[in-house]
Amino acid sequence: MANEYAQLDALKARLDIEVDDTTRDELLGNALAAASRGIDTATGRRFWIDPDPVARTFALAGRTVRDERGDRVLLDDIGDEPLLVESGSTGAWTALTDYESSPDNALLRGRPITALSGAWWGAGRIRVTARWGWPQVPDEIREAALIQAARLYRRKDSPEGVTGSAEWGVVRLSRRDPDVWALIEHFCLPGFG
Repeated sequence: MANEYAQLDALKARLDIEVDDTTRDELLGNALAAASRGIDTATGRRFWIDPDPVARTFALAGRTVRDERGDRVLLDDIGDEPLLVESGSTGAWTALTDYESSPDNALLRGRPITALSGAWWGAGRIRVTARWGWPQVPDEIREAALIQAARLYRRKDSPEGVTGSAEWGVVRLSRRDPDVWALIEHFCLPGFG
């Protein structure tokens, strides 16, 4: 398993499965991975951080916003301070040191940097080398992954999306779990979800 938003032991506890029972670990791991990647898809972002810095290039057109603090270029989520910010174009990059990240104190609050402001506006493009993603998994995302993974694991007992009980009879499962959606919806990027 890689980059799941909750631990296998936590999922076992939620499903009342003994931690030392490994007979269902593959199914549980698959459910946890699918739930985590489903959250990524629904929100348009990922809540884990790259292990190593990666350079990404951004055109300023269409990513620049202006507010009372000035111009900012919107970026993908950055989970650690950028190592290098450059302006220019292929073969002619100039390192920049006079820039500010926002939102203020994002990393201290466990949130990503999502924008930079600086004096590169004539360049047209910037290149940022950083560890992309979120600095830590938010509690809401962890809980949503556990709820969804438990639901996915139990799907093996509800063929065709239908389940039943002696009290309520046959019930069709909803397409989207309202509790999962309530936990993740405020993390969705515009245009996702």
